[in-house]
Amino acid sequence: MGISHYIKEIGRGKDGARALDRAQARDLFGQVLDWRVSDLEVGAFCLAMRIKGETPEEMAGFLDATHERLARLPASTAPCVVLPSYNGARKLPVLTPLLALLLAREGLPVLIHGTATESARVLGSEVLGLLGVAPLSDMRPLTPGEVGWAPTELMLPSLKRLLDVRRTVGLRNPAHSLVKLMNPCAGPAIVVGSYTHPEYALSMAQTFELTGAHALLLRGTEGEPVADPRRQPAMDAFVAGQRRLLSPKQEGSLAVLPELPTEVDAVSTARYTQAVLAGDLPVPAPIAAQVRHLLALSSQLQALEHSP
Repeated sequence: MGISHYIKEIGRGKDGARALDRAQARDLFGQVLDWRVSDLEVGAFCLAMRIKGETPEEMAGFLDATHERLARLPASTAPCVVLPSYNGARKLPVLTPLLALLLAREGLPVLIHGTATESARVLGSEVLGLLGVAPLSDMRPLTPGEVGWAPTELMLPSLKRLLDVRRTVGLRNPAHSLVKLMNPCAGPAIVVGSYTHPEYALSMAQTFELTGAHALLLRGTEGEPVADPRRQPAMDAFVAGQRRLLSPKQEGSLAVLPELPTEVDAVSTARYTQAVLAGDLPVPAPIAAQVRHLLALSSQLQALEHSP
């Protein structure tokens, strides 16, 4: 059928474009993921959506299409914490691996997924490799206390291909937002969604509500799903799409700055992570709070699973 009729609707510019409903968005994105359209149509779709912006209804439809095609992680005995790691580090160390290992130490299965979307940044996957966490070769169940690292192409090669369009056109597309919202798990899971720009806080929250997700939403560190180690961001929980504030944004000046590595390279970050895990350095307070919130959410989901 093609997607040209959808492009006509979404490609009329910022003021003239019409938003798609959830079913239309699902159909369009499904055709894109199946690569049943030309490269020219994919480029037109990406540019049109970049200009128009995605509505929560459209993002829910894009997620529907993605979830239908993902190779999903089988259920574990405990809810899996999902950490999308796509941005990496530019000015601050990438501490997503530290968050994952702290959660695993508490007995939770943790899935990190991602791919390189920024060529000049230090990636969480580089730090994970130095810490002995190798990429998964298949989407197998994770045991409690295990960290799994899944490259995007393992879950859905065409999604990785769509992310790579950025290298050609130089602009992000809906896939870059979608990967921070999707749930690659077949069983109960908590998706940790992060945003950098305030306008995305609203749209991501509305998408979690529309899709009935279990999630934690916060302003992450340079786009990574981990709290800024210097100052605690606001954190919101979603249970079956129902939202509640867990902790407000920390206001005022900081009395003490955490001891962080002076360099953001993978080796320095891995050494810092090991020092924190060994107890030689303290866990930054905002990350410790994030761990507590995720443990409480996991307990709540387990209680819901076993309720009559």
